[in-house]
Amino acid sequence: MTPKTEDLIAAADALYDEGVEMLCDLVRFDSTLGNEAEAQNHVAGLFADLGLEVDKFEIDIKAIQDQPGFSPVDWSYAGKENVVGVHQPRANTGRSLIFNGHIDVVPTGPVDMWTDPPFEPVIRDGRLYGRGGGDMKAGIVSYILAFKALQSMGLQPAAPVYLQSVVEEECTGNGALACLARGYTADAAVIPEPFEQSLMTSQFGVMWFRVHVRGKPAHVLDTSAGINAIEAAFELVGALKELEARWNEEDVRHASYVGDKHPVNFNLGVIHGGEWASSVPTECTFHMRVGFFPGVKLAEVREKIKQTIADAAVSNPGMKDTPPRVEFVGFQAEGCTIDPNEEMMRMMAEAHERVMGEAPALRATTATTDARFFNLCGKIPATCYGPEASTIHGIDESLSLDSFKQVTRVLTLFLAEWCGVEPITP
Repeated sequence: MTPKTEDLIAAADALYDEGVEMLCDLVRFDSTLGNEAEAQNHVAGLFADLGLEVDKFEIDIKAIQDQPGFSPVDWSYAGKENVVGVHQPRANTGRSLIFNGHIDVVPTGPVDMWTDPPFEPVIRDGRLYGRGGGDMKAGIVSYILAFKALQSMGLQPAAPVYLQSVVEEECTGNGALACLARGYTADAAVIPEPFEQSLMTSQFGVMWFRVHVRGKPAHVLDTSAGINAIEAAFELVGALKELEARWNEEDVRHASYVGDKHPVNFNLGVIHGGEWASSVPTECTFHMRVGFFPGVKLAEVREKIKQTIADAAVSNPGMKDTPPRVEFVGFQAEGCTIDPNEEMMRMMAEAHERVMGEAPALRATTATTDARFFNLCGKIPATCYGPEASTIHGIDESLSLDSFKQVTRVLTLFLAEWCGVEPITP
């Protein structure tokens, strides 16, 4: 029999101080791309402390490269590991669940722009500051506390539960994909991304690519004798921005984004070019991130990008002999939707309402999350529901500690009710 709501909330609240300390410990790890190992070792210890079987495994590119949703990379996966804490009940009478979270964080930007060092967590005015505190180490701690809250009551889920800490959500999603390829499936999945305690019903597709542009060197005494690769690159960016404008027009929008002011965003994220201030630059490479609506296929997006670049290059005489080269590396992620009437969604909404006193907002996000793998590839209903955080991916990222507490309450209720409970000892 499911415990009373007030008892579950009290058990979650009793762990709050421990949870804040646990979160501070996690934020202290610089778990940017390629530096995830120490943080993952720490999470493995947290899972072991719960009495879970710990599966710590390196991502095998060969095992996932032919899977739908795989994103190609040009870096090594040596030592890059996922961590899964596995709970098996004594009697499987409930519904299984995956709690998924990503350990990787984005780069900090210039450290001198931060009020405090980004990997030294600081609590001020009810908020925790530090890179990754909101996006999304708080979510990982919340689901750990939810599991531990049941244990503190002498209970455990009456169904298999998988606590997943994965790598590369911020650039490929290959960590979550590797969990699916390893056989981890369940009746539902929840990812506590920092979505202000809203329930996600739709997310964008996201694609990364690079464009390599070659020009012709010349002395600046006669720039007309050369072809400026940087200026040519910006012509291509301009053409892509015109495509962005077209995809934002109302007649091509997905229904979930009809009221959004500017849902489709093309971001020029990285640019490298030139060799000498007094020489016309010979080469330029730019990296771009493009968003696109759910239901649009990856092949369609790739073709449109390549065609837009090719058409723009034709109009520049300097690029006729050396046309730009397009390389798709990193995110190759389709968008997805989830029906808010799914039973898992209704039960998450009910748990939120019992904690917050009102129904949760529904969110159609213009970002991508690992929920796409569960919904599209694993046929597992999945959503995101997590705390309020500000300036994620920016300077002075911060997390509302009150929201962190509320999310832990909601996840505790949902875990108990979705999976059912049984005594830890017969």
